[in-house]
Amino acid sequence: MASQDWFDKDFYKVLGVSKDISQADLKKAYRKLARQYHPDSHPGDDAAEAKFKEISEAYSVLSDAEQRKEYDAVRAMGSGARFTAPGAGGGSGGFEDVFGGMFGGGGRGGYQQADFDDILGGMFGGGRYGQPSGGFRGFGGPTRGRDVTASTTLDFTTATKGDTITLQTADGRPIKVKIPAGVADGQKIKLRGKGQPSPDGGEAGDIVLTVHVRKHPVFERDGLNLRVRVPVTFVEAALGATIEVPTLDGPPVKLKVAAGTPSGRVLRVKGRGVHSSKGTGDLLAEVQVAVPAHLSAEAEDALKAFHELEPHENPRDEILSRARS
Repeated sequence: MASQDWFDKDFYKVLGVSKDISQADLKKAYRKLARQYHPDSHPGDDAAEAKFKEISEAYSVLSDAEQRKEYDAVRAMGSGARFTAPGAGGGSGGFEDVFGGMFGGGGRGGYQQADFDDILGGMFGGGRYGQPSGGFRGFGGPTRGRDVTASTTLDFTTATKGDTITLQTADGRPIKVKIPAGVADGQKIKLRGKGQPSPDGGEAGDIVLTVHVRKHPVFERDGLNLRVRVPVTFVEAALGATIEVPTLDGPPVKLKVAAGTPSGRVLRVKGRGVHSSKGTGDLLAEVQVAVPAHLSAEAEDALKAFHELEPHENPRDEILSRARS
């Protein structure tokens, strides 16, 4: 940033703050604007990039107590002053006259090049002509720390009910992670500020944690619902029965199976699914008719007798007809 900018630019106006703002409030104002105009949020938008550079330049000066003091002094002293290149417009002073007056050099020969660099280095925060370091593409401002990706595997119950677990980072730091109830397999949890620290005092990065969930031997997730397959005997399905169905978080519940219930029918138990901030699911019990693998001679005779008595209907007639249509 050339020295002319300190006369021409109102950094307080750029950041939308008053001259007596505290450093803490200044930082809040800058972060709000930086998030709004950051080039990563506006790819290809030259206007947003220029605005981001402008607010970063303003903050890089005002956030440093010494630079802010010098900036205020220059602005107070130099109101209305303008720098001109040597010889421009027929004049011989301008730039040199102002600095000669400030630092006692006076005229063209009043300073050496080394002194000039020293002056600007002190005034503009280090580096030739105050080029700021860090930030987006060297625009200045604190640099955010890098995000870190990680993964963890949870048992089915922990993922469903939620819990607070302790994980260890790559550098050996233990961190506590609150697992929300109902987290799904493959879901990502963002741990703000737990990633890599900033190299220059900015915000730390985040940890993006991918959750893997082990399968349960009985239950399956279906959104917020829990599914379970419940075997019933042929007699229970044909004549009806009251059966017990397991639940994830308590004792079994009793369900009534109506007479003539076919295999595959789903019975619903309200409110016994996943409890989460998004709502509560149900328990879905899918009836499966179990066919005995071995029958005694008496049981075979009884089934044959039943077959003679049952309605002589082909249960496949409908599907065969639909397949031909």
